[in-house]
Amino acid sequence: MADQISNYQCPSCMGPLRYDGKSGRLKCEYCGSDFSVQEIEALYKEKDEAAAAASAQAEILEDQFSAEGEWSVSGTNWAKEPGLKAYNCPSCGAELVCDETTAATACPYCGNPSIVPGQLSDMLKPDYVIPFKLSKEEAVAALKKYYIGKRLLPKEFSDKNHIEEIKGVYVPFWLFDGAADADMQFQGTRVSSVTTGNTIVTTTDYFRIRRTGTVNFEKIPVDASSKMPDTHMDAIEPFDYSELRPFSNAYLPGFLANKYDLEQEECSRRADERAGNTAADMVAQTVGGYSSIVPQGRQIRIRRGKVKYALLPVWMLSTRWNGENYLFAMNGQTGKLIGDLPAAKSRVVGWFAGVAGAVTALMALFLYFL
Repeated sequence: MADQISNYQCPSCMGPLRYDGKSGRLKCEYCGSDFSVQEIEALYKEKDEAAAAASAQAEILEDQFSAEGEWSVSGTNWAKEPGLKAYNCPSCGAELVCDETTAATACPYCGNPSIVPGQLSDMLKPDYVIPFKLSKEEAVAALKKYYIGKRLLPKEFSDKNHIEEIKGVYVPFWLFDGAADADMQFQGTRVSSVTTGNTIVTTTDYFRIRRTGTVNFEKIPVDASSKMPDTHMDAIEPFDYSELRPFSNAYLPGFLANKYDLEQEECSRRADERAGNTAADMVAQTVGGYSSIVPQGRQIRIRRGKVKYALLPVWMLSTRWNGENYLFAMNGQTGKLIGDLPAAKSRVVGWFAGVAGAVTALMALFLYFL
């Protein structure tokens, strides 16, 4: 038996509603009506609760169901795929198969956005969400702009490669509050020179430097999905937390959403490292007025505070070229984009040859004046 899911339909014409980042409202693609998040949230509150309850009841009924005899499966070689669940699309009745972390998706048959209310209920419900602000079209335009100025990028890649997939995903993040106490030691030098006649006397003074300080942190983001590459998620920061909203399912229609599959304990070490490294950098920046500075040691103590759970907007774009896949991520709020690009061998060789030629010319010029 498939579990129950919910989708948001236009109260005027029953067409599917999608969240529009530009207006901050849910819009109907058929009649053009639009509604505030609060209106739809209130309208569908009972429906979402009923769908979640029906899903839970379905699991109970499945556990109690029995039948006489056994179906024969001799000669088969089936293997269950762990973590997959089936749902019925409320619009067309088709069965949707998703993994156990999917909280919002779209029906591949009718295209209507659907939400799995039970996935984000109780203790799994996020505290916050930052709604999508940028559209799919803006994400595609940002990717094309990203190619510009990349001198080593093969021309054929930017001209001929096609976007294989683009999807807006609400990525789960843990947001960590806390403080870092830093105690750091450095060796500093000051160099001075005095010229007397034809003699230059250089004096180097050495100093032992110590700096201590405390840095407070709020909402250090660590992505809580094993599906998302950490390097991409880190690179598209920061998010503007002034636009954090209390979580509501009404922001999800038209986008994908996953709940976390990495517990906060698994992600806390990354938060500790980020807090410690940032505190060390900030303390080190207070050391100045020396000819050179060499770190001698440091002690960092992390004081952990509150943890919040949020869904943050990310556009994921995938392209394929010469048999290789290239993944890009764009901040769905600010537009910051990052991704891997290929390098043309001929351009790399030409670039290094140009650098070598410039170095050779400088050396020749230097020797000429000796």
